[in-house]
Amino acid sequence: MTGNYIACHHCGQLHERSALVSGQRASCVRCGTVLWSQGVLNSSAWLAIVLTSLIAFIIASFMPVGTITAVGLKSSSTFLEAVAATWRAGYPSVAIMCFATGFLMPLLDALILAWLLAFSRKGQRAPGLNQLSRWLHWVRPWAMVPVFMLGALVAIVKLADMASLTPGAGLWAYAALTFLLTGLSKLNSERVWLLAEQDGAVKNIPVTIDPQQLPLDCEICGQITMSTEPEAQCQRCHNHVHFRKPGHRTRTLAILLTAIILYFPANLYPVMINTTVLGGTASHTILGGILELWNLGSWDLALIVFIASFVVPLTKIVILGILIGRPAQGRRDTMMRYTRMYQTVELIGQWSMLDVFVVILLTSLVNFGSLMSVRPDVGAAAFGMVVVVTMLATMNFDIRKGWDQVDDDIEQPDYQPAATAPTFS
Repeated sequence: MTGNYIACHHCGQLHERSALVSGQRASCVRCGTVLWSQGVLNSSAWLAIVLTSLIAFIIASFMPVGTITAVGLKSSSTFLEAVAATWRAGYPSVAIMCFATGFLMPLLDALILAWLLAFSRKGQRAPGLNQLSRWLHWVRPWAMVPVFMLGALVAIVKLADMASLTPGAGLWAYAALTFLLTGLSKLNSERVWLLAEQDGAVKNIPVTIDPQQLPLDCEICGQITMSTEPEAQCQRCHNHVHFRKPGHRTRTLAILLTAIILYFPANLYPVMINTTVLGGTASHTILGGILELWNLGSWDLALIVFIASFVVPLTKIVILGILIGRPAQGRRDTMMRYTRMYQTVELIGQWSMLDVFVVILLTSLVNFGSLMSVRPDVGAAAFGMVVVVTMLATMNFDIRKGWDQVDDDIEQPDYQPAATAPTFS
C-alpha cells in the first residue's frame, strides 16, 4: 500500500493524508489529536506577520518597558537592561535563563521563519531548510515572550505601592508582540514543511506500508520513513528518527527527580530581596509575593501568579509522576486520559517562568541605591531551574509507548494506516 501518510505524535496511529479545504482540520481517529489543518493564510501572509513581529521585537527589546518615579528619582529599564542588572546582582544563571527565553530564542524563532518563508513563497527550497527546521523545532518551546509580558503586568502592580510607574514603548511593543506570537505559535516546523509542499518548494515522499517494517515518524517535517530498525534517518529532512524514544521512562524519571529536589528550595527560599532606607530589608518567597498581590487588591493577578508559579509546576510534576509510575496496562480509556494530561503539561510548561521574569524586571527598575533596591535571591535561580527541568522531562517522555499496549480495532499489529482522518470545520 503506497501513499502519503502522517502519524499522530501522541498515539502513533498512521493516517492517509487527504486534501482539506480552507479552515478544516483533521484529527486522529484514535486519540483525537489534531493532525494537520488547512489554514487561510499562505506563505506570503505568514511572512508578513513574521516581519511585523520582528519589528515589534526590536522595539520591545530596546525601548524601556517602563519608568518609575520614587523619592524624586527616576529609573527606567529595557528587557536587556533587566538581564544585565540581574547578572550584576550576582545571579548569572537567572540572567542567562531570561536572556535565552526572553530574547535569544524568540529572535532565532522569528529569523528562521522569515528565512524559510521568504524562499517558500517563491516556490524555492530554502538553503539550510533541513537544519533550520530542526533549530525551529528545538527553540520554539523556549521562546517565552508572552510569559514576560504577563510578568511585566505583575511587576507594575507590585510597584504600585512603592512608586509611580509610566508604561514605556517597550511594554506596548511587548503587548503587540504577544498577540503576533500567539498566532505564529501555530507555525511549527511541520507546518513550515507543509506550506513548502503547497508552494511546490518540496515534495512529500510517498511511503509503501510494509508489515515487516516500522513506520518512523519525523517530528520535524512529518515524513514517514519505513525501516526494519527502530531508528533511522528521515528520508526527506535527514533528521534522526526513532520509532519510539529509547529509554524514555528512565530518563524522564531522572529528570523529574531533579525537578522535585529543586522544587523545595524554589518555594522555601526568597526569590527576591527588597531593601529600603526606611523599612530595612524584606525577603519575598513565591507565596509571599502572591499574598502581597492579594493584599494590594489585585486578586486576579494574584490568582494568575498562584496558578503559574505554584499550581503549574506542581501539576507538571504530579502528572509526569503518574504517567511514569502508573502505566495504563493496555486500557484505552486510561490512555485517553493520560494523553489529555500529557497535552496539558505540554501546553502549560513555560508559564511557570512568570515569577522569574517579574524578579529581573523589578531588579532593574527598582534601582535607587541605598534608598530603595530589589535584587534576586537563590529562590529565583532554583525556580527557574524547576521550569527548565520539568520542560525537559516532558520533552523526553514518550506517550506513544502506552498506546502501543492498547489493543483496539483501530491500530493494527502490522501498523496498517487508518482510513482518512475525519475532518471538521
